[in-house]
Amino acid sequence: MKAGAVFPGKRKLEVVSLAEPEVSAPSQVKLRMLQVGVCGTDREIANFDYGIAPEGFEFLVLGHESLGEVVETGPEVSRVRPGDLVVPTVRRPCSHLACAACRAGQPDFCYTGDFRERGIKQQHGFMTDFVVDDEKYLHLVPAELRDVAILVEPLTIAEKALIQINSIQQRLPWGCPWSPGKPPGHCHRAVVLGAGPVGLLGAMALVNAGFETYVYSREVSPDPRAVLPESFGARYVSSQSVPVQGLAAQVGNIDVVYEAAGSPQAAFDLLEVLGTDAVFCFTGVPRHGNPLSIDASSLLRNLVLKNQVILGTVNAGHDAFESAIRDLGAFNGRWPDTVRSLITGRYPLEEFREPIFSIEGIKNIVLMDGKR
Repeated sequence: MKAGAVFPGKRKLEVVSLAEPEVSAPSQVKLRMLQVGVCGTDREIANFDYGIAPEGFEFLVLGHESLGEVVETGPEVSRVRPGDLVVPTVRRPCSHLACAACRAGQPDFCYTGDFRERGIKQQHGFMTDFVVDDEKYLHLVPAELRDVAILVEPLTIAEKALIQINSIQQRLPWGCPWSPGKPPGHCHRAVVLGAGPVGLLGAMALVNAGFETYVYSREVSPDPRAVLPESFGARYVSSQSVPVQGLAAQVGNIDVVYEAAGSPQAAFDLLEVLGTDAVFCFTGVPRHGNPLSIDASSLLRNLVLKNQVILGTVNAGHDAFESAIRDLGAFNGRWPDTVRSLITGRYPLEEFREPIFSIEGIKNIVLMDGKR
């Protein structure tokens, strides 16, 4: 079978041939891969910034955003059956008995750093024809989400952030007063920094939860990333025309900032106007760059006097995957055209390099099954 791979040592990308995997344990499931999404992480791996091949291999099969179809199951598999659509998790636990997070089935909070990540670190990814994985890492996807299920994994970033934000905010009176016909978050205001797929999906999740949501990014109309937020009930503000202080004047007290841009300067500028009792959640991983000049005294004063929290979050666990599948179904019911418009480029495996390096569109995917 074929796979899209990166050779870190040789600094090259190419389609390679692999032996087709077989089910060899009672709890294993064989998947035919249907689609693989590409993102900034894949671009950085393809630029050889990081990415570690499995032991014994000089290459790493790419792909951590995926959708597969079950084709075979081991005798102890009970949750899925042939024909089912599934999305696998990405991170796998470390082997250290002392790692409480991994032993509790939450490797996204691994203490040791010795976790593995499919398509990223020490384990082949999903950009190949077939994959064998353990049932416990698979999440069942309803058939009606077939065309958009590739968005589940990037949506898990927002879902994990919301799970943590809601947990952290139990420190104070956070719940909105009950009001007939209004969703739970109707009294909160959120700003999403960045209008890429992670930012737009995060904005959808916040709108779906009832937040008054603003997307703040560089793009200007008619760029689709500047236009789409209005289609699902968010407000778009371009940083090209409205400075941070102007954004704060429009929004009022900012309860949540969901950062999805990976731009340190923009993030710290926005942190200066974070509201009282608020949470600033970082999800972007910037590349190393020049040092920033920030007003550290003001930032620290605000953190203390306004009871603020700064949160960093990476990867996602089973709870976030289940929430993402549930909410993607809600998005698909409320805003079907918008959800589908997030997927802007579809490529065959032979052209997998093109979507990785492309800066066009919103979400690019590789079609493993050849269906456009």
